[in-house]
Amino acid sequence: MNERVLVIVDDAFVMSTLVATLRLHDIDVIGEAKSESMGLNLLRRLQPDVILLDMNLAGISSVKIAVNMRKENHNIGIVILNTCPDLRFIGESNEDVPAGTKILIKKSIVDFTVLCTAINESKAAAIEKHKVAWINGNASFQEKGVLALMAHLTDTQAEVLRLVADGMTNAQIGRTRYVSEKSVEQVISRVAQELHVQPDANMNMRVQLVGEYYRWLGAPHH
Repeated sequence: MNERVLVIVDDAFVMSTLVATLRLHDIDVIGEAKSESMGLNLLRRLQPDVILLDMNLAGISSVKIAVNMRKENHNIGIVILNTCPDLRFIGESNEDVPAGTKILIKKSIVDFTVLCTAINESKAAAIEKHKVAWINGNASFQEKGVLALMAHLTDTQAEVLRLVADGMTNAQIGRTRYVSEKSVEQVISRVAQELHVQPDANMNMRVQLVGEYYRWLGAPHH
């Protein structure tokens, strides 16, 4: 039996196309919400089996929404759509994701049945407290190699890379993290080594790292 699903997405076009496609695949979508408050109200009123969250919600973390939803219903299944294969690069903690959550990399959903399967398996995964499952089955061999490299980055290295991509100088990062500018330089150098970013006389190291960051994030950057 298909699970009853509450979809929480803030983009109207994404919501309409996603819900229509889910229904074409016999997924029982019982509610649609564009904000956390609306989602919580529908959760309490409709008692869905699963919530489907889009990671691009403006101004609020889908992980935090998932945590709050799980507080309301300890056994609710959670599926998160995401563009980035490592939550640390968007300022989140991988450890904060509720047990049993299934996270799908959007570009990997070539076959929509992958998402449907994740939805239908997510409640059992929540009840049985499975580990968080990342679903990126369509990744190329090269992409999987990049993911393996990213996994080697420490939390500190991931955060510094994110702050570099946000345009912060080494001095600003140092003040944010309460460390010296020299320490920040060392972390950036180590990140470059870990990710095999080679020195290029025609391109600043920071520019190269920012380019890689946005490529992994799945977002355009000019």
